[in-house]
Amino acid sequence: MADAPESPDQSPDRKGYWPEVIRLTLTLLALWFLVSFGAGILFREFLDQFHIGGAPLGFWFAQNGSIYVFVALIFYYCAAMNRLEKKYRIEG
Repeated sequence: MADAPESPDQSPDRKGYWPEVIRLTLTLLALWFLVSFGAGILFREFLDQFHIGGAPLGFWFAQNGSIYVFVALIFYYCAAMNRLEKKYRIEG
């Protein structure tokens, strides 16, 4: 049985959806890069003057912090995508 055609006010707005998805994805990838590569390698010497749990901050980011941030980004991405799908009436 075929679904009833969607009325124009009920149809998904894919032209607005995809730019927001791409912007979200690129923003989170840039943040992930800054935390993992930036904090752990590029800015390590600067961050090592601060300590967290007895370890230099640059070392901590390289060993633990980037993983914590990565897991937090996964949860944020899921929540943000759910909001976008509701906003643009996209079935996920």
